[in-house]
Amino acid sequence: MTVTEKKLVCDLESSRVDELESILKPAIELIINHVKETDAGKRDIGPKFDNPKDLYKILNLDSADIFSKAVRDSETPADDILLVFEKILNNSVNTWHTGFMDKLYAGTNPVGILSDLLLSVLNTNSHVFTVSPALTVIERKVAQKYANMFGFDGSAAGGLTFSGGSWSNITSLHMARSILYPETKLEGNTKKFAIFTSVHCHYSVEKAATLSGLGAKNVFKIPVDTHGRMVVEKLDLAVAKSIEDGYTPLYINATAGTTVFGSYDPFEEIAVVAKKYNIWFHIDGSWGGNTIFSATRKHYLKGSHLADSITTNPHKMLGVPTTCSFLLVPNDRIFTQANSLNAPYLFHSALDDDENFDLANGTMGCGRRADALKFYLGWLYYGTKGYQERVDHAYDIGEFFARKISRIPGFKLISDMPPPCLQVCFYYNPLITTRSDLKGEEMTMATRYIATKLHKSGQFLIDYAPNPDDAITGEDNGEFFRVVFNSPVISSDVIEKLVDQLISIGTELN
Repeated sequence: MTVTEKKLVCDLESSRVDELESILKPAIELIINHVKETDAGKRDIGPKFDNPKDLYKILNLDSADIFSKAVRDSETPADDILLVFEKILNNSVNTWHTGFMDKLYAGTNPVGILSDLLLSVLNTNSHVFTVSPALTVIERKVAQKYANMFGFDGSAAGGLTFSGGSWSNITSLHMARSILYPETKLEGNTKKFAIFTSVHCHYSVEKAATLSGLGAKNVFKIPVDTHGRMVVEKLDLAVAKSIEDGYTPLYINATAGTTVFGSYDPFEEIAVVAKKYNIWFHIDGSWGGNTIFSATRKHYLKGSHLADSITTNPHKMLGVPTTCSFLLVPNDRIFTQANSLNAPYLFHSALDDDENFDLANGTMGCGRRADALKFYLGWLYYGTKGYQERVDHAYDIGEFFARKISRIPGFKLISDMPPPCLQVCFYYNPLITTRSDLKGEEMTMATRYIATKLHKSGQFLIDYAPNPDDAITGEDNGEFFRVVFNSPVISSDVIEKLVDQLISIGTELN
């Protein structure tokens, strides 16, 4: 170094080991205590905010100088940042609580936290092998074994992770177009493509059509039967009609576990239609796909091996930390074939026996968090048998609840018996002895009142929804309850308590 050169030093993170000691260890203690108090019944489901803006004040987010005064410059930086950590923890929904039955996921577990911690420590991008060697090979092998469970048993079977089930579905549509009509990679939508799905499908199908430039109006919704399953005869007729109208049938989306009722479409029959018209057959198993782990219920996915692609989310039924979503295929070479920018009109990768270890080359993005690691550590820790136990318990507890309320006046079960998936849908009219015809706006008011009171009690957080069939029939039966049983800590005692609470709050209505 010459006399004129300055030594460049930044002390911003010069004490990172000390900071880890002073921040991370106490934070872990706070987390452990959070779960300990939850399990002991000393922590509830979390506060309910009628006005979201109340949180601005609680979290000091409206402060003019919130980012001007650095916490690290205070006399007690570790204590100060941990106060913020704890405040956020205390003002969030407690998904570890046995009463969290609101959405299609639940709290995670110790191994889940460990996996997220490891990913944060590594803090690498799993786009190329060079910077994520271990994470890359883990994703490839885990995806292969996962794909095998659904009947994709070829040597090249596998998959990739995407940031949620919607992005897995969206990618599947893009891949369908690129593989079946490769010229579209260069020329765009050369045809007027048609997409087919059931009226109970997830909204991501229409979003995929919008994002792909196909247009949501080109998504044809097929009616369902009384069990919420796509009517295949009407699918066949709709495809034939679309061809007469000048469309090119491109993609059929079937659902394994619909969002509202949890229904499974008839995959074997749908596959026949897809093959007949040379249409890409995708299964959206975001919610119900992991029923494949249950020896007694995996028949719900009969015919999954006939699909061209399958979405399935370990972060839902298996308790893996969000997000963790896979798109599985019979031959993972098609990821690079559909998404790589290398000579897109030649598709050499389809003939290449070499495995792709630069995983982002098989996606439409670049930055990738190695979400497969979370599933890998969870599967490794609990084993296939452990995941089967988790899934079976969730099904059993849901059926226990459904059978219990079906015997109580005022409760009207909408779900099949036994329920096809882990949610139970039902109406509850607490005024059954005097107002047996409660429906429409009155039913909606009763449902929302009870759900809100349950939440404010701190003991249960359950969901409600309008009946999707009402939009088809033109009726208004009002909103119903949708309770999701997706955690191994939910016991029959918890169910008894929930039913008692529903009835107790119902007595307040007049």
